[in-house]
Amino acid sequence: MRLQPVALDERVEAIDLMRGFALLGILLINMLAFHSPLYYIDPYTWFDAPGDTATFSFLDVFVQASFYPLFAMLFGYGLGMQFLRAEERNRSFAPMAVKRLSVLLIFGILHAFLIWYGDILITYAIMGFLLIGMIRLESKWLLSLGVIIYVIPQTLLLVMMFAAVALDSSFYVGIQQVQNSIAAYGGGTFAEIFRQRFDDWMYGNNPLNYIILIVTILPLTMIGAAAAKWQLIERTKELKKLWIALMAAGLIAGLLLKLTPYIFGPNIALTFLQEIFGGPLLAVSYAAIIALLAQSDGTRKLLRPLTKVGRMSMTTYIMQSLIATTIFYSYGLGLYGQVSLLTGTLMAFGIFALQLIFAEIWLTKFSQGPLEIFWRKVTYGLNFEKSNKSNN
Repeated sequence: MRLQPVALDERVEAIDLMRGFALLGILLINMLAFHSPLYYIDPYTWFDAPGDTATFSFLDVFVQASFYPLFAMLFGYGLGMQFLRAEERNRSFAPMAVKRLSVLLIFGILHAFLIWYGDILITYAIMGFLLIGMIRLESKWLLSLGVIIYVIPQTLLLVMMFAAVALDSSFYVGIQQVQNSIAAYGGGTFAEIFRQRFDDWMYGNNPLNYIILIVTILPLTMIGAAAAKWQLIERTKELKKLWIALMAAGLIAGLLLKLTPYIFGPNIALTFLQEIFGGPLLAVSYAAIIALLAQSDGTRKLLRPLTKVGRMSMTTYIMQSLIATTIFYSYGLGLYGQVSLLTGTLMAFGIFALQLIFAEIWLTKFSQGPLEIFWRKVTYGLNFEKSNKSNN
């Protein structure tokens, strides 16, 4: 017997709603790197056009480092759901999961080296392979190990950063790298853009950084998988008090930590504290708010466009990169390094509005996004059929 893809009537609407919300936040924060050399600047001083300071503060507190944790936990939740369904149907989970993740890895490689260096799909695929080996652990062990793997290394890094701040509190600024980025992305040939894109990917994914990525992303997926095995989202109504507690605790603790650079003054240690500990706590509160809102039929109906974007998350994510790089890179409009943070943020909202419209139109005829159709066909060997309009 073969493992089958998740049927439309098996989907949990709240999960797709969380994915859609996460994709908006990811676009808002990725937009900084789409139009500016974010890796190599001090963002607290770089964006200085009228309106930029307030815009950066909003993004830094409410968006930065809070949406990739949400998406990572949802990624783990999705793998956990697939594992449970395979177990219920007495079907083998690992071979199909490996095949599915291998396709995701290929998507990520193409995205990273041909479209945009800030790809996260490669990392998700690798974390997924690691998670498969732990997916049979009991929920409490997945959760406990996830928290331990996350907290201990990050705390040690935080201590080291506070020690470094005592010697030098300035942010790294790579003037030559900034100039290279603007020259390549803003006015270079495709070959020059490819070379810069490769250099930027290597800068963000060097061995040391990747170890940090592993102890950051993997435990978040483990926590998500543990939540899936407890079916926390499906049982939101039953576990309403738990979700309210997660919302309140995550919001209060998360915001306090996210505000530390503004209370005490920014430095690399407080920024790390803000992102690594404040970000995931705020992500949990966002997930709780959405889970609770999704219990209302009226709210679900109102937010259904966001849910539809979440149903085609792969297509939405890749499309964001295609649109943004076409706008900012030299093979498109060549606006790299020429727009303010406020303008870029407004453009991000505009792009996402177009994606909402696209998802609404596409899903009137199909049950999945175009890349999801291809992914499913390669993974399961199934022919895609148009869904009835009533199922959408």
